[in-house]
Amino acid sequence: MNLQFLAFGPLGGPEIALIFLIMLLLFGAKKLPQLARGIGKSMGEFKKAREEFEDEIKKGADDLEVKEAKDKEPRDS
Repeated sequence: MNLQFLAFGPLGGPEIALIFLIMLLLFGAKKLPQLARGIGKSMGEFKKAREEFEDEIKKGADDLEVKEAKDKEPRDS
């Protein structure tokens, strides 16, 4: 599993283990599960917001296409 971040390059197993160890030292064993839950919830909320945003953009584009199609229809005078 490789994760890539813009500033850090590819992260492999040893790098992720080192990050986990540093987090363990900084936050302690008791706070780490709570921190992980918070990060997981935040990621879920971010994903949901992103999907809603994408749906709104697609809906707006579809509405615009329908409006343009109606404008191109010949009108009876």
